[in-house]
Amino acid sequence: MDPIAALDRIVYLLDRELAPAPKVKAFVRARDLVQEMDPDELRQLHDEGRLKDLPGIGDSTGRAIADALDGKVPDYLTKLETTSAIPVGEGGAIREALKGDCHTHSEWSDGGAPIDVMAKAARELGHDYMVLTDHSARLTIAHGLSAERLERQLEEVERLNVELAPFRILSGMEVDILEDGTLDMTDDMLARLDVVVASVHSKLSMERTEMTRRMVLAVANPHTDILGHCTGRKVVGRGRPQSKFDAELVFAACARFDKAVEINCRPERQDPPEELLQLALDWGCKVSIDTDAHAPGQLEWQPYGCDKAARMGIEPGEIVNTLSADDLIAWAGSHPAE
Repeated sequence: MDPIAALDRIVYLLDRELAPAPKVKAFVRARDLVQEMDPDELRQLHDEGRLKDLPGIGDSTGRAIADALDGKVPDYLTKLETTSAIPVGEGGAIREALKGDCHTHSEWSDGGAPIDVMAKAARELGHDYMVLTDHSARLTIAHGLSAERLERQLEEVERLNVELAPFRILSGMEVDILEDGTLDMTDDMLARLDVVVASVHSKLSMERTEMTRRMVLAVANPHTDILGHCTGRKVVGRGRPQSKFDAELVFAACARFDKAVEINCRPERQDPPEELLQLALDWGCKVSIDTDAHAPGQLEWQPYGCDKAARMGIEPGEIVNTLSADDLIAWAGSHPAE
């Protein structure tokens, strides 16, 4: 097996199982190092038992490279194929109905892969499209995009769509909902995007009434299409509590302005919890089942959200990313103004 392909697949699978960042980075560094090396030099180091002389190569990465050079599938890769697999459960029919993913990130903000790598991974999973939703500038820790950088990204997306057709990268952004309920991007730029996910990332412990007003104003904004990870909770590790807001008012606004509530598939988010999702459904809200993927392997997380949707009795017609790309764009451009 080619060592570059082996290391690349290991990185993909580590991302799929949401492995700790240091472990992922170790294999990313090993892959990038091997890509830059002369294959004969790598082979010689292996034959001499000196792979760990290379900077950053340790026991696990060195063993994977050695196995691949010996013509074997690395044992670690074989193990990961099994342990990181995501079973398709009761939401299998819903997963089959999905035509794309409306919330994805690239290395333009805090993602771990170039746009084309994310898009090709989405295509391999059977998607017709992927909405690229890198962060807006307010989220500085995520290297969010200014209007100028978003402009350049749109040019890159246009170029890639020629290369990847008929698969489509739809233009978008995960735009921050600011404290006053406005969106962290100019109206002119937001109007140029196919799909806009609006999310709260700051002041998550804001007082309930103020948070409700903040979210309702964002949902009422004509540029917003999807309300992202609405509670902001995290349910693994140290965790993070849900933001407090009047869910009746927020979901009523989503229904009134025909905005979708995201079912965020990230394992550490699982947002919204089922009791809030049921409330959104009671109000007649549409949903979008999205991975919020920051790496190619994470694009495989949609079954988590599909299983939740199946448990809640959600039909494909209530899920906006069962729409074709053209119909999704048409829906995003048809929200009532008031």
